[in-house]
Amino acid sequence: MRLAIDCFKLVRGAGKSIGIYNLALNLVRELASRRQTDELIVLGNARNRKDFDIPRVRFIEIRKDPLSRITCVLWELFEVSVYARRLGADKVLFPRGYASMLHLTREAVIIHDMIPFYYHENYPGYFNRLENFYIMWRLKASARRADDVITISEASRRDIVKYARVPAERVTVINNGYNPISGKDYREPEEAYILAVTSALPHKNAAGIVKCYEQYCRAVDNPLELRIVGIDDSSPFTSDAGVAQRITCIKFIEKNEDFYQLIYGARVFLFLSLIEGFGFPPIEAMQLGTAVICSDASSLPEVAGDAAVYVDPGEHAAAARALADLLADDARRGQLREKGFDNIKRFSWDRTGERYREVLFR
Repeated sequence: MRLAIDCFKLVRGAGKSIGIYNLALNLVRELASRRQTDELIVLGNARNRKDFDIPRVRFIEIRKDPLSRITCVLWELFEVSVYARRLGADKVLFPRGYASMLHLTREAVIIHDMIPFYYHENYPGYFNRLENFYIMWRLKASARRADDVITISEASRRDIVKYARVPAERVTVINNGYNPISGKDYREPEEAYILAVTSALPHKNAAGIVKCYEQYCRAVDNPLELRIVGIDDSSPFTSDAGVAQRITCIKFIEKNEDFYQLIYGARVFLFLSLIEGFGFPPIEAMQLGTAVICSDASSLPEVAGDAAVYVDPGEHAAAARALADLLADDARRGQLREKGFDNIKRFSWDRTGERYREVLFR
C-alpha cells in the first residue's frame, strides 16, 4: 500500500499549528520505523524538509509557498488530490483536519477538535466571521466525505458527531502520544510558586486563572507567587494591585527545556481551559511530577484520568479553595505525582502508532 501524508501546510513556528506539526512529525517517524512492505510518501515544503525527510520516507517538496493563504486553500481543496493520484497513492492522510474536495483517492483525516463551532456559539465575531464559516464548512465536509475520520479524544468525537452530523461509529478515537520528558534533567527551585498555562484566546481562560488566583490570595495568609505562561499582562483580568504584583507573565518561552524547568519547579500546575481537543500541558506536568489542577470540561477528565484535581473553570471561589487545599497537602500532591506517572503510560507512542497503523493500512 502507498500512503501519502499531506504536510505541505506545516511550518514549525508559523500560525497556531505547533501541536499538529508535532503530531504529524511523530506519526511519520513512527510509521517509518515500523513499515515493512508499504510505501510512505510525505508531501512537504522547503521549510519542513529537515524534519520530515527521513530514512524510509519518500519526501516530495512541493515548490509553493506554504505561508500563502490562497496557495494553501487551492492546495487543500483541489491540488493535493490530483498530485496524490499522479503518485499512485492508495490513500492520503490529512493531519490538519481538512480533506480534499475532489476525493480522487481514499482519504483519512485527523480532526483534532471542533473549537471553531464553540467560538461561533459562544464568542461570535471574535474571529473573522467569513473565515470561521469557511473553517466550519471544511470541517463538516471533511468529516462527511473522508473514508477514515480520526480524532484525538472522545470529547472531540462527540463534537464531530454533533456538528458534522456523522454516525459515531464512523469516527475513530486515537489519543495523542507524548514525547518523554525526564525530571532528572531539571533542578529544584529556590522558591515555591504556582504555574499556569494559557493564552490570550478566550477558550484558554486566562481571566478564570487570574480570578481563581485572586480568590486564593484572599483566602490564605502567605500566598505563593503565580507564574503564567502564554500572556504578557494580567492587568486586563484584575484590578487588585496587590494581586497583580504577585503574578509574573511570560508570553513565550523559546526553549522547551526552559518551559519544562518551570513546570518541574512548580508546586502546583493550574490548567483551566474551557475546551480542548486533547490538552497536552497536564500530561507534560505529570511527566515532570507536578501535581495538576485542571478543568472538569471537554476532554480534560478523560486525558488526566484520576491523576488530577478537577474544578469547574467558571467557579473561581471553589477553584481557589481546591488550589489552597492542594498546596497545603503534601501527601495529596505526592499521591497525584505517582498517579500521574501511571496515567501517562496510556499515551505512549508505541500504542498510538499501532492504532494509526491499524486504521491507515487497513
